[in-house]
Amino acid sequence: MAGWDVFRELDNLRREINEAFRGAGVSHPLATAFLSPAVTRRFPLVNFSEDEGNVYVDALLPGVDPGEIDLSVLRNTITISGERKPFEPKEGQIVHRSELGSGTFSRTLELPVDIDPDRISAESRNGIMRIRLAKAEHAKPKKIEIKLS
Repeated sequence: MAGWDVFRELDNLRREINEAFRGAGVSHPLATAFLSPAVTRRFPLVNFSEDEGNVYVDALLPGVDPGEIDLSVLRNTITISGERKPFEPKEGQIVHRSELGSGTFSRTLELPVDIDPDRISAESRNGIMRIRLAKAEHAKPKKIEIKLS
């Protein structure tokens, strides 16, 4: 005898509600609002770090074409913006779940130090974009030699 699983029952209820709205002309009424500006989470998610000479931003951007990402730097802020295209099912394909979400996004981060705007690079690999921003010379730590007297 199989036990009662509350999570399975809730998932079944969610599917039935989705099916009920599908016939009413409402597409994906409970679709995940990934990248939606109405969501309280901020996208893209980032890791933000620095070492002696650089500031690094790793932005999670799966499914976003790197060529369509807008990256800009103004004084001590960096802005990452773009759009994740919606999932387009192929003809004859039945969609059971569509949770990845789509839409435009923008994230602005305040940098902790001044950077050199001529030494910024970005690369994208496996859905993560790494931005390397070189610190301005005056923002780098300097070792001060102490003279013995």
